[in-house]
Amino acid sequence: MPTPRDEYLARIHRVQDHVERHLGEELRLEDLARVACFSPFHFHRIYVALTGETLRAFVQRLRLERAASQLSYDAEKSITEIALDAGFGGPDTFARAFRAAYGVTASEYRKNRQALRKAGQERADAATYGAAADAAPDPPVPAIGGSDPVVETKARKAAESAKVEELPAFTVAYVRHVGPYAGDAGLFGRLFGQLGGWAGPRGLIRPDTRWLSIYHDDPGVTAPEKLRLSVCLTVPPGTTGEREVSVMELPGGKNVVARFAIIDGKDYGGAWSWLMGDWLPSSGYQPDDRPCYEIMLSQPGDPLQQIEIVQPVKPL
Repeated sequence: MPTPRDEYLARIHRVQDHVERHLGEELRLEDLARVACFSPFHFHRIYVALTGETLRAFVQRLRLERAASQLSYDAEKSITEIALDAGFGGPDTFARAFRAAYGVTASEYRKNRQALRKAGQERADAATYGAAADAAPDPPVPAIGGSDPVVETKARKAAESAKVEELPAFTVAYVRHVGPYAGDAGLFGRLFGQLGGWAGPRGLIRPDTRWLSIYHDDPGVTAPEKLRLSVCLTVPPGTTGEREVSVMELPGGKNVVARFAIIDGKDYGGAWSWLMGDWLPSSGYQPDDRPCYEIMLSQPGDPLQQIEIVQPVKPL
C-alpha cells in the first residue's frame, strides 16, 4: 500500500530526472524545489534526509560520471569540451573535481579506459544490466526496432543485426530502485509486480504495452549503492503518476537497437559487453547521454528469453 513516504520519494525522483536532462545547464535550488513541489526552505533538508547525499553532491557526481563516460568512449573530444558539456564552469574546476573523485587526471583516466576498451574488457567485470526478462509481467511485447534476427549472446555474432534507427520520444510510468541490481531477478520481479499492480486497475496494460528497464548510470563508473534503475511500462502522453509511480518522457533520437537471446541470466552482462565493446567501437558511433534501456520480448518462464537493448548513439 502506498505511503506518504512514497510520495516524497516520487518527488525526489522527478528532481533527479530533471537534473539528468539538464545536466549541462545551471541548476538552481529554487528551480529544483519547484520541480519537487517543496518550498526552497525545506527542500534541501528533505533531499539529504531521503537520499543520504546533498543535492550539490548528486549534481557534481552525475557531471563527473558523464565526463568519465565521454572520456571512455570519445577519443576526439577535448577534455575542455567534455568538462563544459558536463556542466563545469571551466577546465581548472573540472580537473580538481575529477582528480579528487577518481584519483587520476582526466587524461590518465581516458588513456586507461580506452586501453581497456581496445582489449574488449569494458563493462565485462561489472556483470551488469538486466536479469529482468524472467521477471516481466504478461504479455509479450512488440519490438521497438523492427524484426531483426536474434543475436546469439554467447557467440557475439551477427553484428549486422544491430541497427541504428531514429526512434520517437515516448512516455513511461516507472518505479525507481537505487542500489545494486545485477543478477537479482527477485528484485526485478517485485518492481514489475508493483508497477503492474498500479497499471492494471487503471486500464494501462494493453496489447501494445512495452515493458522495459532503464539504466541511468554506468556500472563501470558509479558505485553500486548509487546505481539508479527504473522499471517501466509505456503509457499514453498525459498520464499522471501516483505516489510510488512516476511518469517521464524518454527522448527520441538515434539509437542502436540489438536483439539478444538469453539462455542464462548471467548472459545479460555479456550482451551489453558485446554491444559496447565489440559492435560500438567499429560502428562509427559513440554513446549519447540519453538513457539506455532493455525491452522485454518474452513471456516470463520461457527457457529462451529475448530482449532488445536500446543504446542512444551519436556520430563519432
